[in-house]
Amino acid sequence: MKTILLIEDNVEILDNLKEYLELAGYGIISATNGEEGLEIALQHIPDLIVCDVLMPGIDGYEVLRRLKQKPASANIPFIFSSSLSEKVDKFQAIALGANDYFVKPFEPEMIIRAIEKLAEKVV
Repeated sequence: MKTILLIEDNVEILDNLKEYLELAGYGIISATNGEEGLEIALQHIPDLIVCDVLMPGIDGYEVLRRLKQKPASANIPFIFSSSLSEKVDKFQAIALGANDYFVKPFEPEMIIRAIEKLAEKVV
């Protein structure tokens, strides 16, 4: 079973996405802020991370930057989910090494398709 780390400060979004991904057969670990998400990612080395951009403290961009600096976590597939909808935001995310970027609100099926697509590339 693939393990996905969800990092999201909005508990309602976190719970909904967690439930949807569990029903799709994924193991889920979660964090409600960037600092916690970074710690969990380094302890558990998930198969994939879905991370919000705008969070108090360490934002999603900084989470990704720090993960890319560590050999153990540098290659974890990373998807951003954000309310930031400008093209420049997506370009920044991809330039930092994110594999995908979804603008909220999005359909959970979109995340599932992106995860499946990334899993095919990683295997």
